[in-house]
Order: sequence, then structure tokens, then C-alpha cells
Amino acid sequence: MATTYNNLFLDARAKLRKAGVESAQLEAREIICYAADKSREQFYRDMSLYATGAMEQRVEELVQRRLAGEPVAYIIGEWEFYGLSLDISRDVLIPRMDTELLAERGIIKARESGGGARVLDLCAGSGCVGLAVAANAPECRVVLGELSEGALRVCKQNVRRNELNARVTCLSVNALENPSAALWDFDAIVCNPPYIPAGDIAGLDVSVRDYEPRMALDGGLDGLDFYRAIAARWKSALRLGGTLIFEVGMGQAGAVEEIMAENSYEDIKIYPDTQGIWRVVEGTINN
Repeated sequence: MATTYNNLFLDARAKLRKAGVESAQLEAREIICYAADKSREQFYRDMSLYATGAMEQRVEELVQRRLAGEPVAYIIGEWEFYGLSLDISRDVLIPRMDTELLAERGIIKARESGGGARVLDLCAGSGCVGLAVAANAPECRVVLGELSEGALRVCKQNVRRNELNARVTCLSVNALENPSAALWDFDAIVCNPPYIPAGDIAGLDVSVRDYEPRMALDGGLDGLDFYRAIAARWKSALRLGGTLIFEVGMGQAGAVEEIMAENSYEDIKIYPDTQGIWRVVEGTINN
């Protein structure tokens, strides 16, 4: 019996829900759109149309990949962040809603700094944070700094995809080392570094542990290696009055606040995300 796109969607959603996928509705829609090569608008328009048997088979294969643990963003090769559509590959972390707070703080700092503001997105991954800053603070210039070659490729694709070539540059940067002389005079550094304690990685959800790049997760023994290195080494890349803005993992805000205080950052502030988890720590260099 022929199946409509709507029934395909309802069936996929039911399977994902049964497996405990929280965002089953959104993920089922994304899978159908990808399988059928339709935009969301086309999907909603065509819901009453009948899908081919080959299309049903394709959707079933994609749903099974998701049920085996593979995240939808990797299956479809793209994801949305702060209103931007981004290319995603297994070389980068999937942008998460929690990280929009880091982008928001970066946007505020870029706007406060006025025309010609300079922002560095360190450990840039897909480039999601820096690109959100560039798109929402149209006078600023952004550098996406990333060590992974695969991630840098994704950064460059996303700069082009969002037509931000004129104001966004991608550079190979090791956040654990001192910045090169070319990286200086930034008004803000935004950074979502690896922060999972190495011993905790084995216990992560299969969708993270088996699919997302370990290099982007592993924060060392206590999860704080990158915070220590960046707070100490990257001060020279900030101008006087410049701000270092970190995303932190659950329960890490106090330790990161201490690390920043030990490294002479002032006006240190902590901000909660939409779940009420202390998610962003920022401090300013005044001397």
C-alpha cells in the first residue's frame, strides 16, 4: 500500500520516540527532507503526496542509522545554529543550543567594541560561534582558529555558505601553544574548548562517544587543560580591555573562574544557559 510523506514522517517520529530520542519530531522531519531532497517548505506542502517504495526504503535505512546511535546532523551533513545553516561532518562537534549563549556574549562584546572590532573564535570546530558573531555584528572581523585539518575545511565551507568571506578568516591554530605574533589586538576571544575529563569519555552517550571527534571532547585528566593553557597563554592576543569568553561544562564554572582570576583577568562574570546551568565564564584584561 502506498504511503504518504505525512505517514512516512509519523512512522519515523514514532520509531525515534520509542527509542527515547528527545527531539524525535525535528529529527524525523530532517530525515524525510534529506531523503527526499526537499526543503522544509516543500515537505509541508507535499505531505499528502505519495512516496515511492524506494523513498520508503531510503527513509527506513536513515532511521535505522539514527537508532544505531548516529546523530542526525552527521547523517544529513548539516545543522542550524543561531539562525545560520552550517555544513557538518564527523570532523566537528555538532553545534548545540547550549553554545548559543557563548555566541550571544561574543555578539554583545563585538557590538560594544564598535566599528572594526576583532573577534577570535578559538577551537572553532564548525566555526558556528565565530560565524554567528560575524553575522550579527556586521562591522566586526572574525578569525576562526582551529587545529584539526578536517574541521578547518568545514569552517571554510561554512564561511562561503554564509557569504561571510569578506570579514571572516580561517587559520590553523593550536590553542595549547602561545599565539603567533600575527594573532593580537582582539577585542574578544570566544572559546568552546574540549572540556570532558578523559576518564568520562567512555561513559558518554553512544551518539557522542562513537561519532563526535575525540579531539574536540578530551579536556585532559580533569577536563580543564585547555582553560589553563588559554587563560595563561592567550592574554597577549587580547588588547587592553579585551575579554576572554569561555563555554564550560556542567559544574566547571567555579574552577574556570579561579583559573581566570589566577591569570589576572578582572570583572569575571558567569552566565547560565536556558537550562539554568552555569555555562559561560568571561573576564577582561585591564593591565
